[in-house]
Amino acid sequence: MSDFYETKLAPERAYLVGMEVRGGKPLLPLEDSVEELALLAETAGLEVVGDAMQRLHAVDPATFIGSGKVNEIKEAITALDAKVVIFDDELTPRHQRELEKRFGEEINVLDRSALILDIFAQHARTHEGSLQVELAQYEYRLPRLTRQWTHLARQAGGGGARGGASGVGLRGPGETQLEVDRREINNKITKLKEDLEKVRVHRETHRRKRRRSGMPVVALVGYTNAGKSTLLQSLTGSKTYVADQLFATLDPLTRKTELPSSRKVLFSDTVGFIQKLPTTLVAAFRATLEEITEATLILHVVDVSHANVIEHIEAVEETLAEIDMPSARRILVWNKADLWHMDTPPRIPAHLREDYDAEVMISARKNTGIDALLAQIEAVLKASMYRVRLLVPYSDGDVVSMLYDLTIVEEQTHTADGVCMTVQVPAYLYERIASYQILEQG
Repeated sequence: MSDFYETKLAPERAYLVGMEVRGGKPLLPLEDSVEELALLAETAGLEVVGDAMQRLHAVDPATFIGSGKVNEIKEAITALDAKVVIFDDELTPRHQRELEKRFGEEINVLDRSALILDIFAQHARTHEGSLQVELAQYEYRLPRLTRQWTHLARQAGGGGARGGASGVGLRGPGETQLEVDRREINNKITKLKEDLEKVRVHRETHRRKRRRSGMPVVALVGYTNAGKSTLLQSLTGSKTYVADQLFATLDPLTRKTELPSSRKVLFSDTVGFIQKLPTTLVAAFRATLEEITEATLILHVVDVSHANVIEHIEAVEETLAEIDMPSARRILVWNKADLWHMDTPPRIPAHLREDYDAEVMISARKNTGIDALLAQIEAVLKASMYRVRLLVPYSDGDVVSMLYDLTIVEEQTHTADGVCMTVQVPAYLYERIASYQILEQG
């Protein structure tokens, strides 16, 4: 292999910048947040060669971190031959333009939001995921358009190549190239929103069918790299993509399985969350995140061995609040117990603890604690059930089968008029069986 080819394959060298406003209340300490940024950069395929941190009383209106710090970083990236500078917070368009001018046009200035969007673009494996990422990228880039960012319609998210975009249209009278690009991107955003609305309607159709089936949905949520995909494998025996990296999987995955009582449920894995998740990404993934709002039960999976596990829990809860997550029963799943040095999990603040019906310590990778988790899932689902006696006509044999699949059947006898059953019925199924001559309720 030639030296030239090896050079072309070498990862870009990146320098990280973290800033904290004194007196603020960041979710993670500055050093930990920058460490997380380094993991993001590595996930994106960059080589981190250095970092700088700055604590200020206020954000500098021109350069975000102050001219002195900019000059210091410029010297460092020159010495380290870094070509990318990544800021740990989202930069305003004004800050980005000024920093690009100060560092020089050969340096690529990114912020955390742009980096996360790039990772999502690399990891989106379905048409829906690609649409969501592409929309988020365009909405992020539109206010940051400058003359040097021409023909972005051919670049963002790789969408032009996939969707057969024709690139930038012809210029109208008196239009600058920047105006043409801005108009083209606005058109792309409108089209992507229309396409994603079709996805949302399609998902809603599937959810209606699922609701009619009466099968409970157990959604797995958690901070990125908490082990949700590994847990889904342990719970369902399904083969899902698993990697020890941030945002290894983006697209929701739903699998049907049986609990120990033979009751059938759907387990649904979702995209991992992270602190400072770009608002454009949350908005673009609305159709996907709506899967969580339909859940009967939520398993909040956390990495018990992580130093910032409590902060990770808070970050997930904040994101759930942002998508208007309705009240649903929750189990806190302390995962990666094989990496934890204590017999009990950390104590979480009282205001968080009251949100959970149960806590379970497991290791999805080692497949330990799974039986205890399944028992807690059964118990929490059972706690929200009605105990009823029903008379189901023999002509409705499919209802009897459905009750065996989705409820706990305590007793069954045959009468001249049909099957008399005593069952424990989940709340979401109660209305469906109300017409079967409920004889007794306890």
